[in-house]
Amino acid sequence: MKVSNTNWDDVLVIIPALNEEETIETVIHSLQDLGLHQIRVVDNGSCDRTADTARTAGADVLSEPVPGYGRACWQGMQNIPEHIHWILFCDGDGSDDLSVLPEFFDQRQDYDFILGNRRVRPDSRAAMTPVQNWGNGLATILIRWGWGHSFQDLGPLRLIRRSRLEQLNMQDRGFGWTVEMQAKAAEHKLRTCEIPQGYRPRQGGRSKISGTIKGSVQAGSVILGTLAILYGQHLQLLYAKSPLRKYAVWLSAILLVAGCAMIVPYGDFTQPGMVPPFWRGVSVMGLGFVISWTLPQVSKVWFWMVAISTRCILLAMAPGNDIWRYLWEGRLQNFGLNPFALPPAAPQLLPLRTAWWSLINHAETSAIYPPITQLGFRGLAAISTSVLLFKVAFIAADLGVCWLLQRRFGLLNTLIYAWNPLIIYSFAGGAHYDSWFILPLVWAWLCLDTQSRRATLVGLGLLGVSIATKWISLPIIGFVGWTFVKKREWIWASISILLPVVPMLISALPFCSLTSCPLIPTSSSFVTKGRSAEFLPIGTLLSAPEWHNAVLLIPLAIALLFLLWRSTQVGDFTESYLGILLLLSPVVHAWYFTWLVPFAVASGNWGTRLVSLSAFVYFALPHRESLGASHWLLTSSERIWLWTPFVLGWCWTWYVQRSNALFKASPGTSQ
Repeated sequence: MKVSNTNWDDVLVIIPALNEEETIETVIHSLQDLGLHQIRVVDNGSCDRTADTARTAGADVLSEPVPGYGRACWQGMQNIPEHIHWILFCDGDGSDDLSVLPEFFDQRQDYDFILGNRRVRPDSRAAMTPVQNWGNGLATILIRWGWGHSFQDLGPLRLIRRSRLEQLNMQDRGFGWTVEMQAKAAEHKLRTCEIPQGYRPRQGGRSKISGTIKGSVQAGSVILGTLAILYGQHLQLLYAKSPLRKYAVWLSAILLVAGCAMIVPYGDFTQPGMVPPFWRGVSVMGLGFVISWTLPQVSKVWFWMVAISTRCILLAMAPGNDIWRYLWEGRLQNFGLNPFALPPAAPQLLPLRTAWWSLINHAETSAIYPPITQLGFRGLAAISTSVLLFKVAFIAADLGVCWLLQRRFGLLNTLIYAWNPLIIYSFAGGAHYDSWFILPLVWAWLCLDTQSRRATLVGLGLLGVSIATKWISLPIIGFVGWTFVKKREWIWASISILLPVVPMLISALPFCSLTSCPLIPTSSSFVTKGRSAEFLPIGTLLSAPEWHNAVLLIPLAIALLFLLWRSTQVGDFTESYLGILLLLSPVVHAWYFTWLVPFAVASGNWGTRLVSLSAFVYFALPHRESLGASHWLLTSSERIWLWTPFVLGWCWTWYVQRSNALFKASPGTSQ
């Protein structure tokens, strides 16, 4: 169709193209016949003659080798001449009926955003695949629910005013480009209309989206993921305008403090009926924690007031049963005895038994906590075998972590740790010593990621302290050494391996001799076959559940090799490693998830945020035990409630981080 007396000099046509040499020439000539002469074809990595054909047909050809529909569109928006005021997007496969474009241009006085609607005409609708019809219907419904605007289609043929497109600040570089544009158009209240458009099966090439099951699934997941992100941003915007936001810090603080007060009487899980009211109090704390995610800022006074007051309240709470072993092993050392050599139930220790000795768990197993931890127990027990003293020592390390994190990442980001119910309970309430491990680990991480040589030396020493406090940080030595090996800095690689060993060797001296060093009770059934709250139900799947836990070291080793190859920073490696370790570990306790929380301050990991709430499902175990059950293993449904938020949150964080990495190189606006 030839249209005369038309001059669309202020319109730029952008055509993302991939392997469309059969159709691109016809599409370009159709546009030229309509009076459109400023045409950009963005070749998105074609392996045929698409680029040459488009150039011969009279189009400007740009190259965008990184795959992605949105990336190609964005590339086409770069360096646009000043006189261009409208941008027309269309496909190069010949499926769009371009004869409708004069109707588009006629609407420019009244609208900012004009789209083709392929779903009005029966013949056009029939030309779309069932997946296309279903996906477009679902996405437009979700846009209507979120933003109140009723679109009918997500078609590629669209004309938009340049100034309004820049206002949308497009971010998606994949299949989510079209849905993002429409949702943001509704968000910014662009004047929008849809015009019925003819559509026919593609005239050449192969669809990258609807032509295959994989492509359809991939496109669908990206579109839904994009909408989920936009929903979140939309809700944040609504909340920011809400008067409730002014009182959010008050509400969050009150709920956290009130929740702590509610759980104080219910810390002794050996008594029947303690866990349900404990869960109710934790739920109140959790609500306060969730509200803290919405705070735009927090003052230093609020930050420390809530962090300290909640922990002080829980000083009065009955501790978990691990504390009795801490007291016992510290006391034993002060009598000149080695807790690694003598389990609490050893007959020769009968004269030393105290009134609380019977509360020690696994009394037939000798000490499992590493040597620096043992020396810490000994130092405290030399002062007093007081639960309160031990709790204060754990809280001091916990608050030290708060201080380190807020210095590096700011007060607001550090709320994920400082106001976290799992953190507050685990150290101040449950009296678990893991804060002693987290403090040197976090300090080491912050030092090692600075790239300063002096800080690296300090970090390596602190890493050694963390290993000698809890063995699990040992693989981080390998990662640090590997980063120097890759740079061929052999001296530093050697230092990074040897220096962390020093604290371990020195602290082990009081417990080892030339012939014996029993720091890990490898023969204990608790170590070799123990299980609780595990993510992988391997024990229940195998016909012979009495397998050795060491089997899981194989997949862990494979995962570590992958992380060595992929990770670039100590924090990134450590967070991923600890997450995988928990997923593979046969023995998981609720407070183990506290290891991850400091790293979520930097990464914002949603899996860690969510498991900070769902981890309390774990306390179904002591609840059942208090009622007389002897089977210390979560049921399948309990494991699902505990682990699903963690896994989904990690997957979501990975998706968002990956998307952000792709977007990082692009400002997201036309120029």
